[in-house]
Amino acid sequence: MTLLSSTYGKGRVRVMRLAGDGEHRDVRELEVRAMLTGDIDRAFTEADNSTTVSTDTIKNVVNIVAREELDAGAEVFCRAVAARLLDRYPGMRSATVSARETRWNRMGIDGAPHPHAFTRDGNGVGTAEAVTDRSGGRMSSGLSGFTFLKATASGWAGYVKDPYTTIPETHDRIAATAMEASWGWERDPADFAQANARVLDAMLRVFATTYSHSVQDSLYRMGEAALAAVPEIDTISLACPNKHYLPVNLAPFGMDNPNRVFVATDEPHGQIECTIGR
Repeated sequence: MTLLSSTYGKGRVRVMRLAGDGEHRDVRELEVRAMLTGDIDRAFTEADNSTTVSTDTIKNVVNIVAREELDAGAEVFCRAVAARLLDRYPGMRSATVSARETRWNRMGIDGAPHPHAFTRDGNGVGTAEAVTDRSGGRMSSGLSGFTFLKATASGWAGYVKDPYTTIPETHDRIAATAMEASWGWERDPADFAQANARVLDAMLRVFATTYSHSVQDSLYRMGEAALAAVPEIDTISLACPNKHYLPVNLAPFGMDNPNRVFVATDEPHGQIECTIGR
């Protein structure tokens, strides 16, 4: 039997890069696939790995280039990773690096772009539900999968610590979620669409402009703001998985990482839920 072709590499390398200083951040999130061809056939046919680069090493190269190229767009980034792989490993004949970009749109607060808060492009779907019986009915509206983040002004500290605790405290992290939200109408507003927009605007304003001590802290205050902004609603329920962006350890490569390069993961995730009423 003849091996007709061979390639290997690392897929779904999810990397978030933050550029900027102070309160201002630019966010760039990619899912990268890096594949190599070259002197690798014997790993397939002879159980000989001596010419094969570990796929974990390929992932590390993606993260190293991410630290060096914080501002690069997807095209420039893919080309830089491919060039680094070929420069580093002369036994490789070609490198194919592709990326899918998650696009984040900067939030606007009071008509001005916010320095570090974003909503995901092509975001979420609106929901509505009417429950009616012979005695009357109940209407609710909401959002499903509405995804947003802020790149700083968020922390997690002061929690229970015991021998099972491994997560370190932080006062500067990415806070991100894909929100499921619904709010119940005590009475109909003059215009449902406009009232729903005010609910979302009130919540995002709180999220973007105040420090978050936890997702729990933000959710409660976001719900309070929605109830205050739209008197026609009487309850609001929020469910927010904590979409984690974990700092990559670049110390083995002689590089620092002052909250600039992150691995994106949402499995497993923290699941934070609450209902707030008047």
